[in-house]
Amino acid sequence: MTEPENRCRLVLIAPEIADADERASIVADALKGGDVASVIVPQYGLDDGTFQKHAEKLVPLIQDAGAAALIAGDSRVAGRAKADGLHLSGNAEALSEAIEKHAPKLIVGGGNAADRHKALEIGEARPDYIFFGKLDGDIKPEAHPKNLALGEWWASMIEIPCIVMGGTDPASALAVAETGAEFVALRLAVFGEPSRAPSIVAEVNALLDEKAPRFED
Repeated sequence: MTEPENRCRLVLIAPEIADADERASIVADALKGGDVASVIVPQYGLDDGTFQKHAEKLVPLIQDAGAAALIAGDSRVAGRAKADGLHLSGNAEALSEAIEKHAPKLIVGGGNAADRHKALEIGEARPDYIFFGKLDGDIKPEAHPKNLALGEWWASMIEIPCIVMGGTDPASALAVAETGAEFVALRLAVFGEPSRAPSIVAEVNALLDEKAPRFED
């Protein structure tokens, strides 16, 4: 699979499905659709032991597809499941501690970047990426205007890559790409109808190939 080097790439957020095998099968199918930079696996309401089992099923299949597997929140689960990284939605201090402890062995990124001030505090911790939005924040067809504005501001001046949460409409990926953000995160846009997930991943990649602005080297 060739990676599009110079445009916004897709990040998937694993859907909330209680059955680990079903969840793994749906994510594996989606990854057959085309280029995905990484998959973030949230805990949702699972207890730690069940989350661990889910992670152990998901991580290898994500990695086999050529994407990075990022576990949300729990460094022990990330370590045991041999994930590539850790996605944190806490404050700058929590992110800074995790970076000190786990980088560069693990990718460490995320942050609760609700405004410019918080984003800059997170940036000082030098995470691998910053995330604008919430993992389950795709409640409307379009990406949240505040997250688009933050992504555009950040991408124009700071080298740390950013991921901006898209909406429930796959076409929202293009609005994110147009901000200059390096990555767009989609959840319900891809997994709302699991049987269509691979074709939606393919459609989003085709849309970005055709219309996303290109980064300058």
